[in-house]
Amino acid sequence: MADSSSKTAKTAHLPKPDWLKVRAPSGENFTRIKGMLSELKLATVCQEARCPNMGECWSGGTATFMLMGEVCTRGCRFCNVKTGNAKIGLPPVDPFEPEKVAYSISQMKLHYVVITSVDRDDMPDQGSDHFARTVKTIKKLDPELIVEILTPDFRGDESLIHHLAASLPDVFAHNIETVERLTPSVRDPRAKYRQSLRVLECVKEFNPEIYTKSSIMLGLGETDAEVIQSLKDLRQVGCDVVTFGQYLQPTQKHLKVIEYITPEKFTWWQQTAEAMGFLYVASGPLVRSSYRAGEFFMKGVIEKKRKDADHRRAENILNQQQSHATAETDLANGN
Repeated sequence: MADSSSKTAKTAHLPKPDWLKVRAPSGENFTRIKGMLSELKLATVCQEARCPNMGECWSGGTATFMLMGEVCTRGCRFCNVKTGNAKIGLPPVDPFEPEKVAYSISQMKLHYVVITSVDRDDMPDQGSDHFARTVKTIKKLDPELIVEILTPDFRGDESLIHHLAASLPDVFAHNIETVERLTPSVRDPRAKYRQSLRVLECVKEFNPEIYTKSSIMLGLGETDAEVIQSLKDLRQVGCDVVTFGQYLQPTQKHLKVIEYITPEKFTWWQQTAEAMGFLYVASGPLVRSSYRAGEFFMKGVIEKKRKDADHRRAENILNQQQSHATAETDLANGN
């Protein structure tokens, strides 16, 4: 089994391989969505994290909305989102943001939407209620819309996790980001590997019907054995979906890329994770936790689940009516 760790850790800069080169975002739908988001002062993780799939997703009418502003109270060393001081305080959240997001989604005519947020350690409930209210508002506006949320860890406060899960998103995602050994050097000190696993486990305990999802970045110096252990850890807490993507250094201030993983190795990781029992695996150099191929697959799975539930309800009603009719017949016959 090949090892994903690299001997080039001391290299100052690795040249980006051809498979990571993408076209600059363009297209009529992309321009329209960008203008609408700017007008409503809404943030998307697509823009803030410089996602390489932004052009593809926006041109296809998909976007991942980021709640509660553009400044995060965490300072993860891989992330391009701005960092603010929780002790000083961040700008207050827009109380009308849930309605603005729901309106934007209705204008984009989406079938599957991803909602994420910055961390807000400065707020008493860390933004859990604002997040939950957004999910409820979106679902109230369009009950058929499939909603995936990508959440912070809420410092492991299970009451806040339960509150958000109670808004009934179809998919509850929380990323472990990397293997356990690298977590202290990659993520903010307040983000703990085991704490993130517990978030996913907590959701399943609260409502087993909610699909859970997580993501792992590759190319930070992890070994194959460590990634496999992370996959085992995710399955242990009932995680349904996992995605693999290449870590890309946003700026010179962020962590350097240790290794560029080949497309062939990403295929190997997909096959390995699928064999471990994950419901769905998205794996590729440009795959991110919110990726269109995964969304399309989950849309099919969730729609089938909804149809099956409707069919079971219809059968139960029919059985009840038949039982009632039989009882009335027996009563009429004096039985």
